[in-house]
Amino acid sequence: MHGQSIEMILNISIIGAGNVAYHLVKALCKQAEVHLVQLYSRGETPKDFEHFSVERVHDFSLLRSVDICILAVKDDAIAEVSRQLPFSGGLVVHTSGNTPMEAIDPKHRRGVFYPLQSFSIGSSIDFEQIPICLEAEHKSDMESLLKPLAGLLSSKIYELNGYQRRMLHVAAVFANNFTNHLIALSEGICKENHIPFEILQPLISGTFEKLEHLDPVKAQTGPARRNDAQTIGEHLGLLSGERRKIYEIITDSIIKTYEREKL
Repeated sequence: MHGQSIEMILNISIIGAGNVAYHLVKALCKQAEVHLVQLYSRGETPKDFEHFSVERVHDFSLLRSVDICILAVKDDAIAEVSRQLPFSGGLVVHTSGNTPMEAIDPKHRRGVFYPLQSFSIGSSIDFEQIPICLEAEHKSDMESLLKPLAGLLSSKIYELNGYQRRMLHVAAVFANNFTNHLIALSEGICKENHIPFEILQPLISGTFEKLEHLDPVKAQTGPARRNDAQTIGEHLGLLSGERRKIYEIITDSIIKTYEREKL
């Protein structure tokens, strides 16, 4: 599907003006098969959106019915925003990894269009490499609308049910958010001890490059993987507070993982 034309023009509107909305607008504006009808934001649209050719509205009553209305809003706003939409019977989807499809008001045909990526307005995103996870209340919407739209943007499309998507979101928190926090802790240790953090950059890059062709369980190295009690004890002696607790919890988890392998 990706890179191929579709037989119809998809009329799309986007509700929201945050990071996800920005990258969706940017990507959809490039698609000849998409007519981006309206962009709704509660207040003044951020300047980053000004160069996009799309009608900007700030009043729900001005929204028009479209093929797909995408709610790129905070999770706790999905239900209320979908209720306030001035039309019914159309396909309305949200972009949340953790919110049930059923949070959308039942006056609409409901679905999910979840691009699995950490979005920032200032970053450059190649949508072709971003997995897009889809769910639809009606199979006809999946086949005739959501898959064609996702296929215009990405070559990685997955149909997941609500439970699978929520568990994927948990997995993503471990892989992305927790990993980033651990790297931030590493940077803090370096700064406090006047060590250039750049020394760790090749190691960090190498870790993630290795995971492109090696199972993470097989890629694990370090003192916990070897169950090197002496080194672990010395490290714990250098740490205190939250850092020590985190080191202990992760070390214990790694040790138990490879103990089970021996059983």
